[in-house]
Amino acid sequence: MDEKTLRVVTRAALEPLPGLLRDRGFTVVGPTIREAAIVYDEIESLADLPIGWTDEQGPGGYRLRRRSDEALFGYNVGPHSWKGRFHPSDVLLFQAQRNGRDVEFTAPPTESPPVALFGARACDLAAVAIQDRVFLGSASIDPIYATRRRGAFVVAVHCTQAGGTCFCESMRTGPRATRGFDLALTELLGAGEHRFLVENASERGAEIADRLASRPASSEDLAAARAGVERARTSMGRKLDTDGIRDLLYRHAESEVWDAVAHRCLSCTNCTMVCPTCFCTTVEDVSDLSREHAERRRLWDSCFTLGFTHLGSGSVRTSTSSRYRHWITHKLASWHDQFGSSGCVGCGRCITWCPVGIDITEEVGRLREAEGSRAP
Repeated sequence: MDEKTLRVVTRAALEPLPGLLRDRGFTVVGPTIREAAIVYDEIESLADLPIGWTDEQGPGGYRLRRRSDEALFGYNVGPHSWKGRFHPSDVLLFQAQRNGRDVEFTAPPTESPPVALFGARACDLAAVAIQDRVFLGSASIDPIYATRRRGAFVVAVHCTQAGGTCFCESMRTGPRATRGFDLALTELLGAGEHRFLVENASERGAEIADRLASRPASSEDLAAARAGVERARTSMGRKLDTDGIRDLLYRHAESEVWDAVAHRCLSCTNCTMVCPTCFCTTVEDVSDLSREHAERRRLWDSCFTLGFTHLGSGSVRTSTSSRYRHWITHKLASWHDQFGSSGCVGCGRCITWCPVGIDITEEVGRLREAEGSRAP
């Protein structure tokens, strides 16, 4: 970050930003309130943002409440991540239509307008980078992901508060975004002025930033921004000890901890659906009753479903304990072997949106306790 190039814009001066992005052909997607949650959807202006709202999160709990100010980004991540924009939950792969004795196959168009992610948090940008490695980082490039990801513009927001289930500090993925964005905002509410510190990290970002009325950042602005990020860093609701975590999980493949968590786990798949890095899918073929029309769709799947590992002789993982063990071991251990990083970014969604409040950080802690109790 070059502090000499940082600018400050007021709340009013930020108003044109969504329109500037739309004028350049982007579909602008940002946080907005739907059904008592802050989700990502298409937005037209800053008025669509959750102005003056925040969230309270804990294991198995999420609720919105009013803030005492008009902050635009005064909340933490909700049930949505950017995964659904680039890796949709339901994709039509092709259709088949019978015409007499012939069958005609058609595929939907693959092109889609470029998207602008408005208000992307550091943990979610780390998740996008992970998904890029999964879908774009090998010889087997996913064309659906590649098409939707191409040309995306990112407006990041550095976090100045942490939620009750956040632990991005433990995963070294936040609260400040360090890469993967064109523009980054730090919201500053003090000194009697609602303003934003603006950082550009690309030519596209600089071109957009130049269209916003701004002033050079003062030492007070920079100090306030650093203090806000530090406040988020030191107030995480959760911590995860990652020291030797890969080998820890491998050593405990037969631990009784898995049976204990299985008594609570519902295998409902919520954790994998809200996780910004989980990417498993299945393929479903459907035909109509006349057998004249059929289609193939790709749908999100989960390692928690019984049929996920179904082979000719049945499912490989028939118990809830084996499925939970596979999920957490892949996420925190074998992901390192497969993709060169952890599969967890510390967003805390799996904790918040688990209906029985299972906490991934606590389960790792139980493994460490179990190992310590057997030490000589």
